[in-house]
Amino acid sequence: MRILFATPETCDFVQVGGLAAVSAALPRALLPFSDIRIVVPGYPQVLRGLDDLKVVGRCAGYAGLPSFRIGLGHSTDGMPYYVVMCPELFERPGTPYGDARGIDWPDNDVRFATFSYAATKIAVGDADKNWSADLIHANDWQCALIPGYLEWSNRPLPTVFTIHNLAYQGVFSQDALPRLGIPDHAFHMDGVEFYDRLSFLKAGLVYSSHLTTVSQTYANEITTPEFGCGLEGILRKRADQNELSGILNGIDESWDPRTCTSLTRNFDAGDWRKRSQNAREIRRQFGLAVSRGPLFALVARLVHQKGVDLVIQNAKAIVDAGGQIIVTGKGEERFEQALRQVQIDHPGSVAVKIGFDDEEARRIFAGSDFTLMPSRFEPCGLSQMYAQRFGSLPIGHRTGGLAETILDGQTGFLFESPSSHGLLSSVCRAFSTFGARDRLDRMRRAAMGQAFSWTNPAKAYASLYQSAM
Repeated sequence: MRILFATPETCDFVQVGGLAAVSAALPRALLPFSDIRIVVPGYPQVLRGLDDLKVVGRCAGYAGLPSFRIGLGHSTDGMPYYVVMCPELFERPGTPYGDARGIDWPDNDVRFATFSYAATKIAVGDADKNWSADLIHANDWQCALIPGYLEWSNRPLPTVFTIHNLAYQGVFSQDALPRLGIPDHAFHMDGVEFYDRLSFLKAGLVYSSHLTTVSQTYANEITTPEFGCGLEGILRKRADQNELSGILNGIDESWDPRTCTSLTRNFDAGDWRKRSQNAREIRRQFGLAVSRGPLFALVARLVHQKGVDLVIQNAKAIVDAGGQIIVTGKGEERFEQALRQVQIDHPGSVAVKIGFDDEEARRIFAGSDFTLMPSRFEPCGLSQMYAQRFGSLPIGHRTGGLAETILDGQTGFLFESPSSHGLLSSVCRAFSTFGARDRLDRMRRAAMGQAFSWTNPAKAYASLYQSAM
C-alpha cells in the first residue's frame, strides 16, 4: 500500500502536542505494511532538519490559495517526508499555529487549506510524477479539508481521518469559502456548515471514507452530547454505519528506563535505589527541598481540559500532607500565573517551569512518584503511558484513554468525577500507598510492565487501510 500520512506537526522537527509524537512513531510502525510517506508544512524547523530536501513539484494557486512547491527529503533514519514549501504561509517565527505569544495566526484558514490542497495534489500524483498514494491518512482539523478537496474535484481516493481532539475544530467565517475554493453547495448542515460558520473538522467527518480516534472509550464518548462538541449527531451516524473506530495510541521504544539516555541513572523494575537517584537529582534541579515524602508531577499543556485548576486547588493539601509538586508545561496565561503564585506560596515544596523540554520531562517521570492527570476529557493521553513505563503512578480521571491504560489500584489511580474532590480522593489513596512500601513496589512493577508499543495499533491501522481501499 502507498500511504500518504498528513500531519501539521511531528516531533522529528516541531512539537506542540501529542499529535507530534504519534505522527513520528505511527508511520515508522507502519513501514512493514506499507510504502508510507509523511507530508508536513514547510516550517523553518522542517527546512533546517532535512539536509537532502529537493523540489519535486510545483503547483499553481487555487481559488484564493497561493502557489507552492513540493519538496521531498528524508529524516536521519530515512523516513521520507514531503514538504509543502510556501514561505509566506509557513516560514514564520512562533509555533505552527500562532505567534510567540500563542495567538493564532489570522490566516490559519488559508495556511491549512493550502496544506490540505497540497496533500491532495501529492496523493493523486500531480505534484511528484514518480509517486502517488492509494490512501491518505489525515490528522486533526488542519488536515480535514483533504477529503473535501478530493470530493469537490471528483478525484476519488480513500481517506482515513483521525480525530486527536474534537475540541479543536478549525472554525472560520463563511466568508472564507470562495478564497479556500470550497463550493457553495458544500455549505449546509450535512456539509461543512457549523452554526453558520465553516468548520474544517466537519469536512473531515463528512467526506472521509472512515473515521478513527485515539481510544475506543473516546470513540464512544464523542457520540454523546457531553463530549461531542456539537458534532455528536454526525459522529453517531458514522458510528452506526461502522465508520468510526477507536485505536489506542502507543509510545515509542525510547521510553525504556533501562536505556533512556536522558536519565540521571538508568534502572529496571525493582531497582528502586537507582531510581531514587533520579528523584534526588530532579529535586535538586528544580530547587525543591530534600524530602522523604512523595513527589507529584504535572507534565501537561496548561489548559482547562487538563484539569490544571484542580491541581492548583489541591496544591496546599498535597504540601500540607508532606508532598512536593513539580509542574512543567505551557498554555493559558491564567494558569501559568496561578501556578507561579502557588510556587511563591510554597517555596521548596512546589516548583514550576513554564515551557517544555522532552529530556527534562523524561527525568521528571523517572524521578516522581505520582503523575497528575485530572483531565476533564482525554482522547488518549500519552503522559500516563510514559509515567508508568518510568515507574511514576498516574492519577487520572476515568475518561478516554486514561480509562483504558490505567488499571485502578494496580498501575495507578482513577477517580470518577472531574472535580477538586475527585482528584483529592485519589491523591489520598496515593499517599496511603506511598506509606505502604510493599504495595507501592507491587504497583510500580506492574506499571513498568505495561506494554504500550505501536505494534498492535499499526496492525489495526494497516487492516483499516485495506478495508477502506
